[in-house]
Amino acid sequence: MALKFIALSGTTGVTENLYIYEYGEDMIIVDCGVGFPEQDMLGVDLIIPDFTYIRENAHKLKAVVITHGHEDHIGAVPFLLKEFNVPVYSTKLVSGFIEDKFADHKIKGKKVNVFDPDRDVLTFGVFKVTPFRISHSVPDSVGFAIDTPEGRFFHVADFKFDWTPVDSEPFDIAKAAGLAAGGVVGVACDCLGATTPGYTESEYEIEAKIEAIIRGVQTKIFFTTISSNISRIQQAINVAQRNGRKVAFVGRSIESKSEIARNFGYLNYQSHMVVTRREAERMPKDKILFIVSGSYGQAGSNLYRLALNEHEKLSIEKGDVVIFSGDPAPPGTKASVDFIVDRLIELNANVHYYDMQEDLHVSGHGSQEDIKTLFALVKPKYFIPIGGTIRHMRAYKELALRMGAKENNIFEPSEGDIIEFTNGNARRAGNIPVKQILVDGLGIGDVGEVVLRDRQILSKDGIAIVIIKVDTIGGRLIGDPDIISRGFVFHKKEQVFLNDASQKLKHKIEEHKKINKQIARDTAVDFLETYFFHETGRRPMVLPLVVEA
Repeated sequence: MALKFIALSGTTGVTENLYIYEYGEDMIIVDCGVGFPEQDMLGVDLIIPDFTYIRENAHKLKAVVITHGHEDHIGAVPFLLKEFNVPVYSTKLVSGFIEDKFADHKIKGKKVNVFDPDRDVLTFGVFKVTPFRISHSVPDSVGFAIDTPEGRFFHVADFKFDWTPVDSEPFDIAKAAGLAAGGVVGVACDCLGATTPGYTESEYEIEAKIEAIIRGVQTKIFFTTISSNISRIQQAINVAQRNGRKVAFVGRSIESKSEIARNFGYLNYQSHMVVTRREAERMPKDKILFIVSGSYGQAGSNLYRLALNEHEKLSIEKGDVVIFSGDPAPPGTKASVDFIVDRLIELNANVHYYDMQEDLHVSGHGSQEDIKTLFALVKPKYFIPIGGTIRHMRAYKELALRMGAKENNIFEPSEGDIIEFTNGNARRAGNIPVKQILVDGLGIGDVGEVVLRDRQILSKDGIAIVIIKVDTIGGRLIGDPDIISRGFVFHKKEQVFLNDASQKLKHKIEEHKKINKQIARDTAVDFLETYFFHETGRRPMVLPLVVEA
């Protein structure tokens, strides 16, 4: 019997983290996150992992354990629980974030089991999981030492070594070292910073940089970061207080996560420091700081609507300050955030953003020296990079080789790859086919490549609807085809052009001796697609509607 480590997703694509540890009839999942759609995935809200393998082995599933509270590690938990009745375990703050999602998804009667990383040990079948504190950009983050019949494994998702974190909870290096003392078979850990030299800087330094921008400003200030970055929100509140400003949260995700963090003691401020948005609208411009959701440029977010001057209550005016405290790191977000920044600049706002080298963001991911420090601390036999792209995994491999690892002991898994451990040895053991599961509104997995391609055509070249009346008994056309276009031809030229197309299509159809519904439909699509492209250089979607009489 072998231990299986399965990187179901979260390897070559950074987000959508979900990893499986399986031995015999026991299986646990570490993290269950979402991915973010690329720009060409029109109408897609989220991407979630493919649960097919879990579905096929549901009887083995004992638990889901969560490392931290970022969306790419917790966002798919509600989708998983809609299918599987499995207990979920996390730290206190993360449990609040997940249970808030339960309410959004109308999941009733579910609670997250809270563990204390300073003292708790969790047992699930043959697996014994010991959590320990790590440093990351969201408080209450942990790594796991996982005892299996094949030895001890370390699973350390997003991490860095920050000795002066905002939440005063540094990486518990003493506990990690103690857990590693008995020998470690393998480590699966964050590789996203493997291309960056040195150590990742401390979050502590950012507060002074934010204050340097805010001090003396007489206009409104808008501050944006990801809603789970509670430490950064704390720093913004601290700076606002020292500069005589109140804070207003704008956006449901910012509001709910901040409320959860404060209720659990992870966000600290006096009640008078935070006002409602309505109260903020009546305050002098130099007395308010808005913390706004939408730092990834999400369409429809509060920051997006502000940038397009479409917000129902707030507006950004000339000279207002907008601070981005975060990098557009997830795949697919850079172009969206660039768009927002450009629109804000067009509004004559004073925008401080990621390309200005003001160091308003510190990565939550360990750089090369952080990763090497973890290697030295754990001393594993086998190395598995997770949470990065192919280039990050290759850089991680080079670091491991420099630390004395054997090349055959370093795995660079693709989505669905299985790594088996038997008697202290590891090998690749095949791949589980996985696909992207796209979430579009209430639909899960019902948007595929064909639908996306149709949406791309519609967004780029528009649509032409052709109404054709056919006398099925006589086998002839009744009148001329009617062509209606949307998003295809410039309005002033539209009618003449479409009338010409209609006449040419009529002659093409009438080349057939006897016309039926299928002939009319196929001829319309074949002819008009070619004709439109020849005349305009565009390929609108041609949608024939044949009416039989």
